[in-house]
Amino acid sequence: MTYTTLALTLIFVLIPLILSKTLNLGLEKDTLVATVRSIIQLLAVGYVLKFVFDADSYLYMFLMITLMIVAATLNARKKGKAIKGITWKIATTLIIVEVVTQSILLGLNIVPATAQYIIPISGMLIGNSMVLSILFLNRFTAEIEATKDSIELVLSLGGTSKQAIHMQLKSAIRASMIPTIESQKTIGLVQLPGMMSGQIIGGADPVVAVQFQILIIFALLTTAALSSILVGFLSYPTLFNDRLQYIENSTSK
Repeated sequence: MTYTTLALTLIFVLIPLILSKTLNLGLEKDTLVATVRSIIQLLAVGYVLKFVFDADSYLYMFLMITLMIVAATLNARKKGKAIKGITWKIATTLIIVEVVTQSILLGLNIVPATAQYIIPISGMLIGNSMVLSILFLNRFTAEIEATKDSIELVLSLGGTSKQAIHMQLKSAIRASMIPTIESQKTIGLVQLPGMMSGQIIGGADPVVAVQFQILIIFALLTTAALSSILVGFLSYPTLFNDRLQYIENSTSK
């Protein structure tokens, strides 16, 4: 692909800009910012990855993964600012997800311990964990705001904070996991995942590409479960004080 043909793909940016303007959606600025940032970030990471892959150093791999986790944490925390300590809660979740998945992949020799495998897989899993954390926080805060009276009722009857928040927590976890589960039900029939498609376009054996994609979708299931549950169970205790009283406006945006 030449830079000329790449420039032509900006048509795909122009279409949503026109639609947003026509329908007064107010998304023009965000769309332009996202476009510019994606171009700059992807070009920059391209050169960084080339350096890291050529160096094949565990230190550089660690720094690259740390950068991913920091960036994902800063982005995801915006949806849960009102939850006390949400930054470290999300960071802890992302670290645990990365450690668990990579321990399995590397510990069982499923993939080689090289930058070419570790960094792209980590990027997909951390990115997915970030999105799931955002989905969870959106749903959880909405559930809490809509059911404050029932939460306080359970507490007034002698229930624990976990009992008071159980249904809202469960609902938010389910809601955040559903997109991952549903997308995997039709994978290969409705959608051809980016990793598999990229390998095939690059000339890889389609069967080998499918094998790697299966690895990723299975890992994403673990990512979905761990992300939602960890963020949830780390977050809900901060909604209550030491006397097991619900802290008013603790999830207000």
